[in-house]
Amino acid sequence: MSHDTTIRLDVSRVFSDAVGEHGLDEKALEALAPAAAAAHEAVEGARGTGMLGWTELPKSTEAVERSREVWAKVGDGIEDLVVFGIGGSALGTTCVATALLHPMHNHLSREARGGAPRIWVLDNIDPDWIAAHLDFIDPAKTVFSVVSKSGTTAETMSQFLIARKMLEDRLGPDYSRHVVCTTDPEGGKLRKIAADEGFETLPVPQGVGGRFSVLSPVGIFPAVATGVDVETLLAGAAAMDERCRVADMWKNPALLQAAILHALGAMGVNIHVMLPYSQALRDYADWYKQLLAESLGKRSARDGSVVHAGPTPAKALGVTDQHSQIQLYTEGPFDKLITVIEVEKFSGSLPLPSVYEGIEGVSYLGGHTLADLMAAECAGTQVALEQGGRPFNVLTVPEVNARVLGELFAWAEMAIAYGGELLNIDAFDQPGVEAGKRAAYALMGRKGFEELRAELEGRAAPSPKHLL
Repeated sequence: MSHDTTIRLDVSRVFSDAVGEHGLDEKALEALAPAAAAAHEAVEGARGTGMLGWTELPKSTEAVERSREVWAKVGDGIEDLVVFGIGGSALGTTCVATALLHPMHNHLSREARGGAPRIWVLDNIDPDWIAAHLDFIDPAKTVFSVVSKSGTTAETMSQFLIARKMLEDRLGPDYSRHVVCTTDPEGGKLRKIAADEGFETLPVPQGVGGRFSVLSPVGIFPAVATGVDVETLLAGAAAMDERCRVADMWKNPALLQAAILHALGAMGVNIHVMLPYSQALRDYADWYKQLLAESLGKRSARDGSVVHAGPTPAKALGVTDQHSQIQLYTEGPFDKLITVIEVEKFSGSLPLPSVYEGIEGVSYLGGHTLADLMAAECAGTQVALEQGGRPFNVLTVPEVNARVLGELFAWAEMAIAYGGELLNIDAFDQPGVEAGKRAAYALMGRKGFEELRAELEGRAAPSPKHLL
């Protein structure tokens, strides 16, 4: 395995011999090896079944083939691709766009974009924000990608209703080419709507939950439309998946990450900070936050016992957050594992001119590059964390490209699956999210939720003494 083409995980500064008493005793982690091996066996045994359908995605060509087929039908003359989705239906797409498209993609000319459309991922229902985007685009030159497996996601379907009216007003009944629905392959409300109105459809495969769906048509279709090298993205994920077939946690980077997070959790380290030193990976940290929070944040274990499990994810960005969060991480509570992502090679370096030779506090920068400074800042943060006795590990990536991003996706997904086994929880449901959805349905008057609405509306108002 070449270290030039794959991500590498360095866990040496997690341990107490490197960072002191708040680090992890390596013997304690070694004692977890049998449980880690059992977690690996459980995940391997369930591959492709139940809610582990996502494990089959890296080696499948169906998402790419169908996405190319659909885009060939709808993409001619299109200037804007608007993605309606929320949570796992949006975060992966945003991450891919941020990491792999030109940073100014949406501001480039069509020629400079290689004919690809601009992409707008609308993952909120703030009316002012939605209105601003819809005012900007020309519906006659826009494809709206509606992503909802059930077709009843209130936020996504409300966005779709507005866009449909917009299209109908502008184009009359001939608007079906401008809507693509990514939904359940067999049933659901959105599948029925698409069939009735003649919209192109893409499947969310069975056994693929939203937060594990980035390598399904959910993420692949917008990537294809915007010119991302999706074959290499999937190849990277497949390569990492292959590395994760090994049961030895010292040779499996995802299993090792899961075991470390679990062992530190037993010590009260219950916050996991993802800290990429790359603007291109800032939204990877956002995608990871959902993956960890919805998967491992659970009230109940599989046996029904109440455990209130799960570390809290946090995101930061190097070097931006050296001036906002690092103070807390180096001198605050000892409750965090920080995973630093360092990039060995940026696509540009930007030389720093040698001027102000007489000003010692500035002149030292001359002759270096911004890439040099980024590397020094990343190294400096690691020194500060180590000196502060803070456990952290380092993911080194050779550069940010499609293969590396695929590896990062697969590494995190496998680590979270193993983490669920170690905690003895279901990492693939989200009952806490469903409770909030049900309340929103009731308050909006959805049929079948009348009793819950009456209950919610009958709740006592807060005491005036607690209102300021």
